[in-house]
Amino acid sequence: MKQAVPHAGRQTGMDAAQSAAFEARRRFFAYRPRWFALVWMATATALAAAAGLLWLVDALNRPHPHPFQEEILIEIPPGASLGQIAHELEAQGVVRSARLFRWYSAAFSLSTRLQAGEYLFDRPMSLVEATEKLRRGDIHYHKLVIREGLDLDEILQHLTSHGWGSPDRLAELARDPSPIVGLDPLAQDLEGYLFPDTYHLTSGMNELHVISLMLERFRSSWTKDRRRRAQELGMSLRQVLTLASLIEKETALASERPLVSSVFHNRLRRNIKLACDPTVIYAVKRVKPFDGIIHRSDLQMDSPYNTYLYPGLPPGPICNAGLQSIDAALYPADTDYLYFVSRNDGSHVFSRSYREHARAVQEFQR
Repeated sequence: MKQAVPHAGRQTGMDAAQSAAFEARRRFFAYRPRWFALVWMATATALAAAAGLLWLVDALNRPHPHPFQEEILIEIPPGASLGQIAHELEAQGVVRSARLFRWYSAAFSLSTRLQAGEYLFDRPMSLVEATEKLRRGDIHYHKLVIREGLDLDEILQHLTSHGWGSPDRLAELARDPSPIVGLDPLAQDLEGYLFPDTYHLTSGMNELHVISLMLERFRSSWTKDRRRRAQELGMSLRQVLTLASLIEKETALASERPLVSSVFHNRLRRNIKLACDPTVIYAVKRVKPFDGIIHRSDLQMDSPYNTYLYPGLPPGPICNAGLQSIDAALYPADTDYLYFVSRNDGSHVFSRSYREHARAVQEFQR
């Protein structure tokens, strides 16, 4: 038998395949160091980028480590540059880094959206928090309370003592009735129209802003319903405010205001002098300091505000009344009272006749 001999063509093909595989393995292992180097470089770069990103996120969101001893007010003037804002925030200990604050604001196009104003910081903030506070315009408001019953001079003194303007400029504005001439053609000043309320003012407000805000608050309170009610009573706005100012001065009890109003309405209808002590005090204060006591000579003072001498309402408000007193003037209680006297505890005794009134005076005043 003949021995089988491998086919020459098949042997040649196998040798070629083996040779190609060997060459591929050789090249793979020959370039492996370079390939591994590229992988390691890419991995190191990614890890460094991740670490840098984590650091940046932490730096942007980590507040200054030192707490405030007290609240800080920072004024950002109009037109302040991003560098000025960043420097001030870092100098006051609000943010950790002015440089990072500038970068963050510029990177996210916030530099032109930071609003001017006065800002209150009660704690250190992260860069993100501080930037957002300025972007929102979360400015600080100063609370100013104008209580009911203050006259014009007392309001001006209150504004001056709290830093809201110069006495001369405030007096100039308060003596100018032009802003309310459309409401009250007889007005000589703004007495009665500076509405008592709680106001929230910003540091950039000047005297005109403050006075205008108080006048606007009054205008918004003089609603259509109140105007209609005044017309029903046949009273002008000035008369309503004048009567309201007397009620405001006579009692601090909300429950008594409609009763006091009814007394004045009843006396006005009967042409009886109002005999209102606060009007005498107002008349005295217009010519000399008031010492706290109404003297017999004061009751004889020839002044149109002296309601012991002249019947009817005085020529104008004697203070700036609150809304409760204005409503009491518009909606008096339905009574036939003509007199009232203080119990010396803030409340009053109301009487229908002079005899009843005299007994109450004897009991509580003498």
